[in-house]
Amino acid sequence: MRLKLGILLGCLLLAGCRQDMHDAARYDPLEASAFFANGQSARPLVPNTVARGLLRADDHLYLGRVNGQLADTFPMAVTADVMARGQERFNVFCAPCHDRSGTGHGMIVQRGFRAPPSFHEERLRTAPVGYYFDVMTNGFGAMQDYAAQVPVVDRWAIAAYIRALQLSQRATVNDVPESRRADLDRPVAAPGTEASGSLPQAAPEAR
Repeated sequence: MRLKLGILLGCLLLAGCRQDMHDAARYDPLEASAFFANGQSARPLVPNTVARGLLRADDHLYLGRVNGQLADTFPMAVTADVMARGQERFNVFCAPCHDRSGTGHGMIVQRGFRAPPSFHEERLRTAPVGYYFDVMTNGFGAMQDYAAQVPVVDRWAIAAYIRALQLSQRATVNDVPESRRADLDRPVAAPGTEASGSLPQAAPEAR
């Protein structure tokens, strides 16, 4: 009998010692509070503070603008890795509408969606690179923005690849280094093979 009473008393004591978080004092969202002078339980942010990682003071990088104007330069060095990344991301997000060469006849367009303009039109060939970054960030016309899907640096990489596509359609022999011009006359390798003396294969695309 005493053992049973001891066990029962122990259970009661343990139950009384519980301090679950759901029993702690708290305020519901937008609940009033008599503790603060303004009657609100939620506290405003301290003036002039920015959450870590959210300070976007570089307008060139984050807005595609320099002194308020669309930038015609890149905020980082355009390396082979940047170009490879831009090509890979372009083929994922842009090619369905713009096609892989940028003429605006992608698979979505072939199935009835509104055709975008060709990147090779004079208006877009001469547009600053900041324009492409801005359109990807904010959208334009029938095109939605891709700010949520494509990170800032990747948007710049895509813009660099678009510029390369534009240059490729109007390139001349003089744009090829003299040491590589002989390669232009060599046969093109069949798919899955590499012709003797052909250009070296591209490095794997950056992920």
